[in-house]
Amino acid sequence: MITPRPFVRPARVLAAALTAGTLFATAACSGSDSSASPESDPSSTVAERGLAAQTASPSPSDLSEEGARNALITPADIEGDWTQVRDPREWRDTLLVGSVDVAAFVDGRSDVQDCQRLVDALFDETLLGKPTGASAVTGFQQGDSRLLYQVAAYDKAELNDSMQWLSELPDTCDQFTLTGGDAGKRTVQVIETSLPQGGDNRQGLTVTMKGESNGDPVTLSLDVAAVQIGADAITVTNGGLDGADHDTTSAAVKQGTQRLQDVLAGRTPSPTPSGIN
Repeated sequence: MITPRPFVRPARVLAAALTAGTLFATAACSGSDSSASPESDPSSTVAERGLAAQTASPSPSDLSEEGARNALITPADIEGDWTQVRDPREWRDTLLVGSVDVAAFVDGRSDVQDCQRLVDALFDETLLGKPTGASAVTGFQQGDSRLLYQVAAYDKAELNDSMQWLSELPDTCDQFTLTGGDAGKRTVQVIETSLPQGGDNRQGLTVTMKGESNGDPVTLSLDVAAVQIGADAITVTNGGLDGADHDTTSAAVKQGTQRLQDVLAGRTPSPTPSGIN
């Protein structure tokens, strides 16, 4: 008499499932690229996103649209009597300061590609390239000064490249000429400035542009600052015809970096008491 063999399919199925799961997890670990964002890679899996969440640097998916808005600075975060504007995106077309259209003043051509990129990005939201995820922008004005502030998520590799580009500008664009437009020939200087410690990487610049507007001499000074935290970053452009207030730029960077770190950690940024920076 032949004894029936035990039914082993469930065990084999379980073993196969465990083996497949192990291979899947191994492939996810070995094939993961920290420079790629979930939005740009449709094959991203739940397992990959789980692994990314455990890394020190947050992925673009960690910053939601609501989080980006919560990470924006407020008038209480910066020094002086700054007034928040309704829509700073309008500055890219027309930015009247007294009788000078600052947006038109910076609109020109440079023979150096890196310098042209800087000029094109001074009053829009592409200083660090085009965001690939959540993004929020706010703006403030005080007298003849304007401050544009952005929080955004980027492709990590592209963000790294943009931060490197910013760091090289004091050398590649230390002084150049801008031509074209109604303002004629303008002389532009770019120098490096220091920023408060914070984030994974940071870069500060002061851009000074001299020329004429409506026949009158004009000097425009702007602080440009960027702080990177993983694949997310804050950017600040601050200044005007009366010069750039470096203390305001530093306050925006310091408070803004903390606010973004709080958001990425799942916390709601605390309101900044008025007059405390």
